[in-house]
Amino acid sequence: MKSFLMAMMAAGLLIAGSAGAAEKTAQQEKMTMCNQHASSQNLKGDARKSFMSDCLKKDSKMGNMTPQQMKMKTCNTEAGDKKLSGDARKTFMSSCLKKS
Repeated sequence: MKSFLMAMMAAGLLIAGSAGAAEKTAQQEKMTMCNQHASSQNLKGDARKSFMSDCLKKDSKMGNMTPQQMKMKTCNTEAGDKKLSGDARKTFMSSCLKKS
């Protein structure tokens, strides 16, 4: 009877341990989102490191943005850097947002 009880307790601990491992912490979720954003923008090397660093900062709102929102933000920034306006900006934004 004691061995049966010990076996049941061990099984219960294994089940409880595996259930907790499946849940992600807030930081793990943020890391996943930032990683997805970096991948969707095809970032590599130092650009990816810099993006990940900014995205993972505690006060960063980038981790909460969808990949489409991130792409919109990036394209908008690029259009601003090029000082585009009017039809030129619309054309640039359209082509920028269509890139994968």
